Amino acid sequence: MTNADVSVSALASRWNGESHTDDLDGPVHWVDFGAPHGDDRAPVLLVHGLGGSHLNWVRIAPALTDDRHVVAIDLPGFGLTPGAGRRTTVQANARLLGRFIDEVLGRPAVLVGNSMGGMVSALLAAKRPELVTGLCLVDPSLPLVHRHQDPLVAAQFALFSLPFLSNTYLERNQRRYSAEEQVRRTLALCFADRTRIDPDVFEADIVLAEHRATLPGVHSEFLGAARSLVRVLARGRTYAAHLRSIARPVLLVHGQQDRLVPFAAAEATAAANARWDTLFLAGVGHVPQLEVPDLVLERLVPWLDGIRRA
Repeated sequence: MTNADVSVSALASRWNGESHTDDLDGPVHWVDFGAPHGDDRAPVLLVHGLGGSHLNWVRIAPALTDDRHVVAIDLPGFGLTPGAGRRTTVQANARLLGRFIDEVLGRPAVLVGNSMGGMVSALLAAKRPELVTGLCLVDPSLPLVHRHQDPLVAAQFALFSLPFLSNTYLERNQRRYSAEEQVRRTLALCFADRTRIDPDVFEADIVLAEHRATLPGVHSEFLGAARSLVRVLARGRTYAAHLRSIARPVLLVHGQQDRLVPFAAAEATAAANARWDTLFLAGVGHVPQLEVPDLVLERLVPWLDGIRRA
């Protein structure tokens, strides 16, 4: 794939995704990966993480359409959804996710959220359980066990809390590194094994990064989300209580080599929520759905079937 092979608005078309945009106090881009005929199950709504997009799901979304309607959303400030003056905090995006389910999907959904998208999905499931039939959390942002934090990641998020320095840092990196190098560095942080990076996903991510580099306000939108995420994690007991309050079926998937959300945090959260199902993946990083999609599908598909039978 090259820049000439695909338009920005059709990045997911290689994986049979069809782009749509709806107005929810501003444009919201989402991708419809399709649905089986006569489908009566709750749709699956895929929710990306900080700095991510609908492309984070292209290695598992097509396989899920055999049994369910599957869509992926770009949250405001990410992917192909501009902030458009809206707040990009995790709380604001949880509210927007609820509106998307209400006004676009029109029926409750199973949420599958990665990283920040896991936090956004969990906050919605705790606040508005009538919109959520099940919740799969894929390396979600979780209450941290501080002694296990990666020093580089901890330092970076500490920098994000400093308004002037964080903006300068992001602007400098955009000038210093090409879109390809920025994508390469991000994936290196998110994957435990870089040889598992799919070339097509890599090239699509570059096309999207080049497009986003031309947009105004992307740094402030990113930082608004990052700072709100850190604030939620700083109130770890409150956030942990939200997680315990979720009354819907939950599957927690976590890579044991995740540098962004330490595996110790997943173990502690699983211990505090014994009724949750879990899938812990040795030698896998922060984005199992991209790094080992077959292993994720092997557990996710029967878990989704179990929600219908319950």
